[in-house]
Amino acid sequence: MSKSTPRAKPGTRSSGAASPTRRMAMLAYPDAQVLDVMGPLEVFSRTSRLLKDTGRRGDNAYTVEILGVTRGVFRTSSGLRIHADHRYDQAGPGIDTLLIAGGRGSERFRRDDRLLAWIRRQTRSVRRLASICTGAFLLAEAGLLEGRRATTHWASCAEFAARYPHVRLEPDTLYVREGSLYTSAGVTAGMDLALAMVEEDQGREVALATARQLVMYLCRPGGQSQFSAQLSVQLAEHEPLRDLQAWILEHPRLDLSVPALARRVTMSPRNFARAFVREVGTTPARFVTSVRVETARRLLEDTSQPLEAICAASGLGNLESMRRAFLRLVGVAPGHYRQRFARPPSAARSSAPLPFERRTS
Repeated sequence: MSKSTPRAKPGTRSSGAASPTRRMAMLAYPDAQVLDVMGPLEVFSRTSRLLKDTGRRGDNAYTVEILGVTRGVFRTSSGLRIHADHRYDQAGPGIDTLLIAGGRGSERFRRDDRLLAWIRRQTRSVRRLASICTGAFLLAEAGLLEGRRATTHWASCAEFAARYPHVRLEPDTLYVREGSLYTSAGVTAGMDLALAMVEEDQGREVALATARQLVMYLCRPGGQSQFSAQLSVQLAEHEPLRDLQAWILEHPRLDLSVPALARRVTMSPRNFARAFVREVGTTPARFVTSVRVETARRLLEDTSQPLEAICAASGLGNLESMRRAFLRLVGVAPGHYRQRFARPPSAARSSAPLPFERRTS
């Protein structure tokens, strides 16, 4: 890595005068996952726009571009076509951060020795080198992850672990930073990684403002599980239970015991519990706990309420029960979560809006 470029510590803004425009390049290829490509680049583009619109910068904080195996249009795995600005080996110097997309095409291109050699050479010049989803396979094939921590899409973790036994795989992690190397889990986790990079470069308030602009209510820390509590279950097939799930989401602090829920759908508790497991794939109690944890996570992020108040608002009861639920579903204790993720006091909902919250056209 270039030793002449200072690296901001996570969670801080680079010191001194405004940093120069950073060139963010995404390496993609036929059959790449389109959200792996466009999601992170949108995060950087939106950050630039936000900083300009709020008067923080007169120039772009970031420029974005796509590098391809050839210059021009290619088809992604969804069938959508995108345009590569340059062929990867004609991108020239000056890339600040190189990201590598994942997708079905990664299986083909991780065998491309010329491409892998080019990726290895980038470690001598770029400030950060990152993979999205199965893009981690290209980093591993290039020999850059040996003995290092890494992650990839959950569905590819078994293959990855078998193929690269000397990589310290973290299968249930959103993203991993190992010095100047970064890997992220599947698809939208690439946006979480991009927001983390924005936080490194521009500070927490800017990253959170960008997340709000993109309606990403969770700027999730990398150590969190790849699955939010709501992603770990399914919607019921039939309306009574599906409507009940929506009602539970809106009323986490009420009595959500099996008898109380069964009464709402006019079923016996035994039949209700069986039908719920059959249609949702988990027990009513586990679903309710997942909803309450999600509610508490949002409150820990968005407010400065004490933990006791959050226990009451989320229906989690007491501090010990909330701690146990967080450790089981999120992987960190509530206090640790708040330390890593809560907005600064000036950004709490009870305070005046940040200047970044101004509407933009």
